[in-house]
Amino acid sequence: MSGRYTSWTSGFGRACGVLLDAIVRLLALAHINPNVLTVMGLVVNTYAAFLFGYANGDNQRRMFFYAGLVIIGSGFFDLVDGRVARLSNRVTRFGAFFDSVVDRYSDASLFFGLLVFYSRGNRFFYVVLTALVMISATMVSYARARAESLIGTCRVGFMERPERLVLLILGGTFDRMAPALWVISLVSTITVIHRIVYTWQETKAGRTLPGIPSAI
Repeated sequence: MSGRYTSWTSGFGRACGVLLDAIVRLLALAHINPNVLTVMGLVVNTYAAFLFGYANGDNQRRMFFYAGLVIIGSGFFDLVDGRVARLSNRVTRFGAFFDSVVDRYSDASLFFGLLVFYSRGNRFFYVVLTALVMISATMVSYARARAESLIGTCRVGFMERPERLVLLILGGTFDRMAPALWVISLVSTITVIHRIVYTWQETKAGRTLPGIPSAI
């Protein structure tokens, strides 16, 4: 039974991969600018943020469920923008920079929607918690970017963007947003601390990029 299950899931995964590759080729042939796809991901996530903010005591479960589905949809653009750029030979340093910047706005929009939801419900504690989540999530990305300007690579830690989005999707679709926010806040903070310590160790050991002084 397990062998057949593995075969079925492997076949499904391959079929999804073939479909995704076909979509990427179609988008590349249509000369769609990868940056446009990146912006579309932001637009879709902004709609999810609207659904979060629009929710109230009567429709919270339904609106959160829809928001979770919309976030899943936005993941499509995250999957294809880089692939389209590579297939159409449009990979540029600016494109990578633009994608990173837009992703930060996309993440912040979701947390902003939750801030609106908790503010409208006069739930001050969760307003503060969501604000902390927004700050810690931003610092995860900033810590990596700043570290990589010194030591080349800093991929330590766990709570990066895909993990955050998965937790927001689970929190929305199963109406368990509070536990999701707690996990994001805690693990994001641990990840930032981990990256600080790792960068300190690397710079102290002299493993820095050319022209960057070691830590004293």
